[in-house]
Amino acid sequence: MDQVLILGATGSIGLSTLDVLERHPDRFSVHTLTANRSVEKMLELVVKHQPKCAIMACPEAAAELEARLPSSSGTAVLSGQNALQEVASAPEIDVVMAAIVGFAGLRPTLAAARHGKRLLLANKEALVSAGRVFMEAARAGGAILLPIDSEHNAMFQCIPANPLGHPEMASVEKILLTASGGPFRGRSRDDLNAVTPEQACAHPNWSMGRKISVDSATLLNKGLELAEACWLFDCMPSDIDVVVHPQSIIHSLVRFTDGSVLAQLGNPDMRTPIAYGLSWPDRIEAGVAPLDLVDVARLDFQAPDLDAFPCLRLAQEAITVPGGMCILNAANEVAVAAFLSGRIPFTAIDLVIEHSLISVPAGEPQDLGAVEALDHDARSCATDHVERLCRASVGG
Repeated sequence: MDQVLILGATGSIGLSTLDVLERHPDRFSVHTLTANRSVEKMLELVVKHQPKCAIMACPEAAAELEARLPSSSGTAVLSGQNALQEVASAPEIDVVMAAIVGFAGLRPTLAAARHGKRLLLANKEALVSAGRVFMEAARAGGAILLPIDSEHNAMFQCIPANPLGHPEMASVEKILLTASGGPFRGRSRDDLNAVTPEQACAHPNWSMGRKISVDSATLLNKGLELAEACWLFDCMPSDIDVVVHPQSIIHSLVRFTDGSVLAQLGNPDMRTPIAYGLSWPDRIEAGVAPLDLVDVARLDFQAPDLDAFPCLRLAQEAITVPGGMCILNAANEVAVAAFLSGRIPFTAIDLVIEHSLISVPAGEPQDLGAVEALDHDARSCATDHVERLCRASVGG
């Protein structure tokens, strides 16, 4: 029975993973659950799933969780980044679901890669910010790297893989990365000035966290996924086209040298890629309703609007600059947080990113320390620019 660690258990991916695991108690056991500071949610999960360990990144949250657990609970409660890295490296852990959102998930995800885990990668930032460092660690550690983003999981299902899960790309001519277009598809740039965080988080197809929902609304998530795909499949940005597909039924397509195109289709439910990652190279029941093409009726495709949604263009440019995606990701996290808190408008997110890309000296990080230093510099630059925008808005 595989022992499973879920990094980010209280988020949407973590909860979907637990749903799939519950369906297969003969194959998987929940060893450790982690969260940042969501004590109420974690308490509910610990009582229900009875993991051996629960880790809260926030020490105060860990103390509260431990105090509120029933006296009969056999779950050990730990806290801090060191605990996250130690459990991700522990020999008794077989499978790691890396679902911590943002740069905060890099260190434990990297630890899992270095120690040869079956690594279900739902954390984009490990590859976006530290692609070279991360892929070298995964190869050296012998990790089995299985992408969980629906788009990359679809690519993985379409491209032949060797026994370690490494894609065989010799016959691939082009990868088509699909995008739903988010909640504002079809709007002009001017129409986006006054949109609210609630509107940006109301994705038409997927149930996601607020930060990821905003990334979808700006199309920045497609830029992150473009960089992620380049590392996962050892290809160049020119080998990948972004295609807007509003129905989110085709999750990605791959065109081969013989002219044929393979696509992976399914209802927009993250339990499908999660189940595939857990069971690869087999398949297991995921609790997802089967796709009814007659009910879907039509599948539409169009090119992305880079004028209305310049974040994707900025990402396409940043990918070609050493260290550019690390800067872009850090600036985006700062800008999205400022938008969600009501400090800047939706259309200022790309302004913060562009300013940071211009202002922060770039260079390909060669180790984790360099990645974190570049991330720090980009966050400082982005934070300063957010403050300037806020002052200008008040002054206006």
